[in-house]
Amino acid sequence: MRLRKKKNLDERLELVSSLLINKNENGKIILSEVFPGMPSESQVDLEIGCGKGSFAIAKTALHPERRYLAVEKISDVVIIALEKAVEEHKPNLRFLISDASVLPEILEAKSIDTLFINFCDPWPKARHHKRRLTYRSFLESYKKFLKPGGKIEFKTDNRDLFDFSVEEFKACGYKIENLTYDLHSSEFANENIMTEYEKNFSEKGFKINKLVARFE
Repeated sequence: MRLRKKKNLDERLELVSSLLINKNENGKIILSEVFPGMPSESQVDLEIGCGKGSFAIAKTALHPERRYLAVEKISDVVIIALEKAVEEHKPNLRFLISDASVLPEILEAKSIDTLFINFCDPWPKARHHKRRLTYRSFLESYKKFLKPGGKIEFKTDNRDLFDFSVEEFKACGYKIENLTYDLHSSEFANENIMTEYEKNFSEKGFKINKLVARFE
């Protein structure tokens, strides 16, 4: 379904610009500049494809001591997340409007503790598999900004994508932990935070797959 263009988008983005990340003159994102009021040793989480922001906002409320970068490439979607975050005043949350492919080049090396990939586009046709965010070229590129011992938490309702991703993680040397094919009925359910998409599809009976992949 085609996304409806938001009215007055530029004006709305300007009103929430304090939560938007800007690259420095060298085209880099420096975390100490993004979160000037937070300790430099505090952990940093990154979410690719934050959508309307429910997951990001819930995570930052649960862990106010951690810094959180939420990335979304579609401005008409992320404006909703930004406006929610302003209302709830989240000093440890910032947003970046960007495609995931550029992140390894603009983030500081070895700066991210946890990367969240929630319900990314499955790109079902075989000729498009290289576009999957869990394709091996992406997984290798994430190692540039993940800290040693850092992890990727991956959720999807698409079993084909999930099985494909498990093999890609293994091929790239990640250690698979906490794998489940039915998250909401698993031992990990209590600590799970649902995205908008997840809530909608789980209510329709879709099982949610999840794993943690550790970079060592």
